[in-house]
Amino acid sequence: MKAKRRRHDPEFKARVALEAIKGIKTIQQIAKSYDVHPVQVSEWKKKMAEGASEVFGTSRGQSKEENFESERDQLHSKIGQLTVEVDFLRKKSKQLGL
Repeated sequence: MKAKRRRHDPEFKARVALEAIKGIKTIQQIAKSYDVHPVQVSEWKKKMAEGASEVFGTSRGQSKEENFESERDQLHSKIGQLTVEVDFLRKKSKQLGL
């Protein structure tokens, strides 16, 4: 019978990856102590190393939520501007009999 697939929470993955990045123990030792496969430890280590720049590089202090909010505000103002222009053009076309 197959064993049930385990799912690890992000904190656990980060802890294992950070320990692998430190390099105090080998990947094999880390995998054995946390009871995971060594390939999995290597993948988490690689992911952690690739994503480390995102921790410090969020567009000059703005978070993703702030970027989303500013983009949404810009789009709302553009929608309002286009609505006004369409209404104006409808009135003009009715005046000209088109």
